[in-house]
Amino acid sequence: MRAIVVYDSVFGNTEQIAQAIKAGLDAQAEAQLLKAQDVSAKSLVNTDLLVVGSPTRGFQPTEVVSGLLKGADPNALKDVKVAAFDTRLKADELKSSAARFIVKTGGYAAKRIASQLEKAGGSLVAPPEGFYVEDREGPLKAGELERAAAWAKELLARL
Repeated sequence: MRAIVVYDSVFGNTEQIAQAIKAGLDAQAEAQLLKAQDVSAKSLVNTDLLVVGSPTRGFQPTEVVSGLLKGADPNALKDVKVAAFDTRLKADELKSSAARFIVKTGGYAAKRIASQLEKAGGSLVAPPEGFYVEDREGPLKAGELERAAAWAKELLARL
């Protein structure tokens, strides 16, 4: 089985999560880790599982991830199982009620990534997943790397 984990990272947190996901996939798959800036839409085909992640930036994935997925042909990921993740602040822990409302209303990057993957013909194997950071620039909350590796194994179990 061939799996590709594609990610973009601003402060290094999403990269750490992507590495943990790859490690979780390595047990049962030939997994590859790629930075989104180094990937073309064509290089995503011929894989069994494609996992794409980004930090949440203004309720969206980064421009690099969005550009990559928007450039994909509507059938580029036909017969490819896909999953999406992001790194984010936990809305319930924000001090300002206005900020909590804005985050809950605006959403997170993973949902948008999943939608773009499906528009490219991918078949979603799990709901979009979020991994939490302590503050805007991180670090990751305790246990998130382990949770990411476990999530990867769960993805494999769903194939």
